[in-house]
Amino acid sequence: MYAIIETGGKQYKVQKNDVLAVEKLSAKGGDKVQFNAVLLTGGKEVKVGDPLVKGAGVQATVIDQIKDKKVISFVKRRRKSSSKSKKGHRQQITLVKITDILESGADKTNVQEAKSGRGLKIDYAAKINTKKKIEKVEAENKP
Repeated sequence: MYAIIETGGKQYKVQKNDVLAVEKLSAKGGDKVQFNAVLLTGGKEVKVGDPLVKGAGVQATVIDQIKDKKVISFVKRRRKSSSKSKKGHRQQITLVKITDILESGADKTNVQEAKSGRGLKIDYAAKINTKKKIEKVEAENKP
């Protein structure tokens, strides 16, 4: 079973137990969120949305809020001006682990919807290794 979801202006193909790095969401580590913007569900039968599949949803557990690797923007103006500028940027992302794909009935669950975290301040000072957090979440979800 797989689904194609949209979040943060991007589309992702997801399956159960996938770990995704998506645009920042307004949720803390350990929270359960639900993506309701499902464009397609697949498995035995493929359902294509128009533009969304009605009643479908993808539930996930937030692992951590982290920053992506640094992207450097370098600008050099040629000839007489001889000016250069160099700026760095680290995008804020949220790691989520997909726990369940619902083909119908997602609107009746009491799981909070995954919303954009624009403007949300997150403390990145004290962080432990994210690989350990991923392993911990996987260990909790094993039957």
